[in-house]
Amino acid sequence: MPRVYRPYIPQTLGDLLDKLAALMLDSPTFVDRTGYFPGKNLETSVGALNEGLRVMRCELGEARYRKLMELSDQMRAYFEADPEDIGDAKKGRALILEMEDLITGRTAP
Repeated sequence: MPRVYRPYIPQTLGDLLDKLAALMLDSPTFVDRTGYFPGKNLETSVGALNEGLRVMRCELGEARYRKLMELSDQMRAYFEADPEDIGDAKKGRALILEMEDLITGRTAP
């Protein structure tokens, strides 16, 4: 029976930061090359991030939550447009850094 991949949904601000770090490392395709997580991909990875943002919505505040969701959508579009990592993926990684700054409070929403 094949292994089912269930992405971890961040539950704390620290978990969100960890998820963003993992996204940075796994971008732009998010495919697990080891075969241990066969269902891992862009959709499941960004979906887990977005679900974590929803979990933390009250703690983040509405303005920060909306900005983070907007950045997540833009990030996903950049990674989808550049799976070979030759152009727009760099813009997606820059958005990950911007999201980290928003979560930590280094920048305002």
